[in-house]
Amino acid sequence: MAKKVFKAYHQGQLMLLPPSLEEMIEANHPARVVNQIINQIDIAPLEKKYKGGGTSSYHPRMLLKVLVYAYLTNTYSSRKIEAALKENIHFMWLSGMSKPDHNTINRFRSDRLQDVLKQVFSQVVLLLVDHGLIDLKEAYLDGTKMEANANRYTFVWGKAIRTSKERIRRQIDELWQYARQVAAEELSDTEPLEFAQISPEKVQQTIEEIDQALKDKPVDKKVKQKLQYARKNWPKNLERYEQQEQQLGSRNNMSKSDPDASFMRMKEDHMKNGQLKPGYNLQLSTQHQFILNYTLHQSSTDTATLPAHMDSYRELFDQMPEVLTADAGYGSEENYHYLEQNRVEAFVKYNYFHLEQKGGHRRNPFSQTYLHYNVQLDCYYCPMGQPMTLCGKRQRKTDNGYLQTNHLYQAQNCRGCPMRGGCHKQQGNRIIEVNHRLRKYKEMARERLLSELGILHRKKRPAEVEAVFGCIKHNKGFRRFMLKGLRKVAVETGLLAIAHNLSKMAN
Repeated sequence: MAKKVFKAYHQGQLMLLPPSLEEMIEANHPARVVNQIINQIDIAPLEKKYKGGGTSSYHPRMLLKVLVYAYLTNTYSSRKIEAALKENIHFMWLSGMSKPDHNTINRFRSDRLQDVLKQVFSQVVLLLVDHGLIDLKEAYLDGTKMEANANRYTFVWGKAIRTSKERIRRQIDELWQYARQVAAEELSDTEPLEFAQISPEKVQQTIEEIDQALKDKPVDKKVKQKLQYARKNWPKNLERYEQQEQQLGSRNNMSKSDPDASFMRMKEDHMKNGQLKPGYNLQLSTQHQFILNYTLHQSSTDTATLPAHMDSYRELFDQMPEVLTADAGYGSEENYHYLEQNRVEAFVKYNYFHLEQKGGHRRNPFSQTYLHYNVQLDCYYCPMGQPMTLCGKRQRKTDNGYLQTNHLYQAQNCRGCPMRGGCHKQQGNRIIEVNHRLRKYKEMARERLLSELGILHRKKRPAEVEAVFGCIKHNKGFRRFMLKGLRKVAVETGLLAIAHNLSKMAN
């Protein structure tokens, strides 16, 4: 039987010289990349967040290194980061053996990094440019929904607020009319009240006047109960409604536990029934799977996010990308116009582009998309060849304030037409609504998308942004924000973006 041989193991043996953490970190370890890059960053905006005087603070550069490396290693909890600073040699090396507690880490992340981390991120991206990894000339844009740290079942709807305010307005008016009937003499000199617009102060005043007028009068029991309920609840309810309307802004819903979060339909649905969950719309633009820019939005649709995202891109780098590629969610007149005005070559699909490319796609001859348009006469021709002449215009503004103009064209005589059943179901002659500027933009987009360069960009787009989202959500396991509020969530997003870029740089 062969003799068993084990490596020497002397747990209590002392060393002549203590080991150095520097020697224990591999030369190409990601911790060294984090250390090298963050050392080159100008953190003057971050240092301005600290007030002078008092006791000494942990150095912001050290805390920034620790947080970036924590997000790089999928460590998001402040308590787990605190433990790692005592147990993990990479964290200990980055911190210089400093041991800030979880409260210090969380305050730095939640408060100190607000409104300044985006500047740190932009410097990291510019260092990637200096290393020749990206060039900022091409960008691929897409969005994903990220769940907020909020209760999934407590929400506020703008329509419900308006309904409740209307109910109070109607009931206070009924109480006032009842009081005028019962106490006509007491209220004879009172000016009639108008309840078109109600406020907590006006409701309170009206209730007091009704109380005074009905004093010592025979009053219906149900009216007494309603008046007592109104006195106790309506003014404070209206104050709450006004506060919620201010928090909602132009949105139609929000979460009670994180008012900045909106309810959105997400693919990652724990109930598997397509329900709405509180979250944020995260928009990323990438190149070679490096994140060039990130923005957070409270709107669930991608269409309205493009101008704000691109404005942020210009603020970060003082330039626009020369080329932008995006999917059909961004193909609107406003976005095409914005990119044209900013001289960005847009490879952006429109909503039915894919349908057009299918070999078996059958064109509906009755669809206004395929009706012939005569540019010289400014008229369309229906499937029977009848001219449809201009009969009016209609304008509307988008949520971003962009003005769209649609032209209305009406057929001359649809009565007795054998194709009417398949053509339209309108009463009278058929009217179509056409956006000529959007039609021209779509023609230009189709030509670009079907070109050799357009096909190349379309093939690259899914492997660009969607791969980054997959890395964040599945490889890094980050599917739900830990902080609450748009500004704090933006800090988490920035840390994720920096960590992703440095991780990719290290590999």
